[in-house]
Amino acid sequence: MPGQTITLRLTIAEPLPGLAYNLQDKANTPVDIRLSGDAPLSFDVPVTLNDDGRLTGTFVRLEGPVRRFVYVAIASHPGDPAGWNRRAKIDVHDIPADLLTQAREGRVLEARLPGRARDGGPACATVRLLEPWRAA
Repeated sequence: MPGQTITLRLTIAEPLPGLAYNLQDKANTPVDIRLSGDAPLSFDVPVTLNDDGRLTGTFVRLEGPVRRFVYVAIASHPGDPAGWNRRAKIDVHDIPADLLTQAREGRVLEARLPGRARDGGPACATVRLLEPWRAA
């Protein structure tokens, strides 16, 4: 069996206003580009939940034998003096099994992410969740 499509919702709390946020597929193609404002910004990411509990699909990247993650790219518009061009890496290999079971039953799994880094720019690199994954 090829697995089941589930939805992961990535919600960026307090994104930097005026930046372009988007999901990035395995070919680094921008998908679902959104301009941020003052409100949280959410992306619904379809992934495949395989029978063995592994997540795969268009947006799931691999690093080593276990680590799986999704990228959210952040960029400023041409001419922006800050010149932001960053990516946030969100780990998905460590989502608890009980939540994956709930996702199989149709629940959306949500993670809340920080919007800003210590340097005042958009959060990037491996981003730590503000709170644990939850079923919405």
